[in-house]
Amino acid sequence: MATRTWAPPGPYDLGRTLGVLARGPGDPAYRVAPDGSVWRSSRTPAGPGTLHVKATANGIEAEAWGPGAPWLLDTLPALLGATDTPEAFVPRHRLLHEAHRRNPGLRLARTGLVLESLIPSILEQKVTSDEAYRAWRLLLQRHGDPAPGPMPGLRVMPDPKRWALIPSWEWHRAGVDTKRASTIIRAARVAPRLEEAAAMDDQQASARLQAIPGIGPWTTAETLQRSNGAADAVTTGDLHLPKIIGYALTGARGTDDEGMLELLAPYEGQRHRACRLILLTGQVPPRRAPRFPVGNIAPL
Repeated sequence: MATRTWAPPGPYDLGRTLGVLARGPGDPAYRVAPDGSVWRSSRTPAGPGTLHVKATANGIEAEAWGPGAPWLLDTLPALLGATDTPEAFVPRHRLLHEAHRRNPGLRLARTGLVLESLIPSILEQKVTSDEAYRAWRLLLQRHGDPAPGPMPGLRVMPDPKRWALIPSWEWHRAGVDTKRASTIIRAARVAPRLEEAAAMDDQQASARLQAIPGIGPWTTAETLQRSNGAADAVTTGDLHLPKIIGYALTGARGTDDEGMLELLAPYEGQRHRACRLILLTGQVPPRRAPRFPVGNIAPL
């Protein structure tokens, strides 16, 4: 075990900063302990590792295990949002002003690991969150490795070679259709080139990811928000987000991507942060239709 402590420069919310990295309440690679501390596993460039972080009076204390422990501790400040610039955000709407005031400890995490966020984002394409979370959980349980350290049940995602070798029937068993499975396999085969995107600016990183067939703007934004801490990466092509943003800022229903981008234009450079803050308010349009049914192709 190795340790490190990082002192945030101001108010800090560990749960909300790292919470976006969890893929559902049963994520085998992410665990929140009863004391609010966070356990997460990663497959780093140095190998698998487990990180445990908790907020204390001295700052954020971290412990790490496994071959990837030194890498995880070296990149700890960036993960916790040290490279983020929340002071650059200037709220121009009363809702955002209040959300910004109520969440002074929110920072945008930066994992520095592209595949770790890209693969679950691909699994979330065109399906419900429950379907995607189930697929991620089953794939890690069957093809991942036990995470180093003392937390039982924590799993490390497969390495790129293993992702590329998962047979078709295993994808089917996890409820993943051929299109999404093929996209993940293509990405895994060029994993080193994709990981380079973690050090690129948003435009270059987006182009690198979207060079892979099956990866579009939605998946790219969802990935870079986490891997690069991209404060301006707006998720377009989402079924719900434009409607939520439009309703929260104007009270109107049925806002599309074009309308959402117009509303977010005053926050250019910080548009993803604006979206995060709006989502934290819980201001969503009243539901008028039943929820989408949760599909499962595994029994077919």
